[in-house]
Order: sequence, then C-alpha cells, then structure tokens
Amino acid sequence: MRTSLNVPEEMLEEFDQTWQAEGLDSRSRALREAIQEYVESHHRLEQASGTVAATVVFDYAHDEIIESLHDVQHEFQSEIDTTCHVHHGEWCLETVFCHGPAERIRELVYRLKDFDAVGRVSVMLLRAEQRSESHSHSDSQS
Repeated sequence: MRTSLNVPEEMLEEFDQTWQAEGLDSRSRALREAIQEYVESHHRLEQASGTVAATVVFDYAHDEIIESLHDVQHEFQSEIDTTCHVHHGEWCLETVFCHGPAERIRELVYRLKDFDAVGRVSVMLLRAEQRSESHSHSDSQS
C-alpha cells in the first residue's frame, strides 16, 4: 500500500541519517519498523491490567501548560510516586514515575497527549500484569 505524509524536512533528514546508519536497505523498511514499534508500544499499554509500574517521559512548553499540568498531576497524585523536572529554556522535560492501576496510568498518558503544548509522550512499562491470553503468548516467544 502506498501512502503519503507530511513530515518536517529536518525530521526527515534525521530519520534518513538514522536508518542509513543502522544499515537498513530503504526508507520504506525503516518506516515499517518505526510504525511496528509504535503499534507494539501502544498495544502493550492497552493490554496491561492490574497494577503497573511505569515511567512517563514528556516535553512541553512551560509557560503554555504549567498550570494545567499541575492540575493533572494533582488528579493523579495517588498514581504518581515522584517526578523529575528539567528546564531547557522555554521547554521542559519531565519524567513521572508511576505505580497503580493500569487503567489510571493509561488515562494519565492520554491526558498528557491531549495537550497541544506537550511535544511527545513516551511510556515505559516496567512491571505489568498481563491478561492470561497475552501472558501465554509472551511465554511462547521467550
């Protein structure tokens, strides 16, 4: 299937340098792999159940969002263990260490992604219970 997309030139240049440095044979293959990683990451978050531990890393425009961000962090204070915040001029980088019900962690992630002033949200599940069908599938891959 062919498709087209709009990508900022600087991002495309960096993407091309990355896949070429890794020795991949084409931009198409690199895009397929990037899409697959995105899908797998999303599915892992969606399939998590029970209690999870996770880190959520995101960047944002400080002045545009700080009050709203504080409101969200207060709303999820039961799930947020601690945060690490770094200023980079007008932009900030934040890491949120979470522990709690998978549904609440998902909700936190999606709330952060809803803000226009948030550039990117990356989640790493560190500990997660998996549903029985997902668990048996992952066991067969080990």
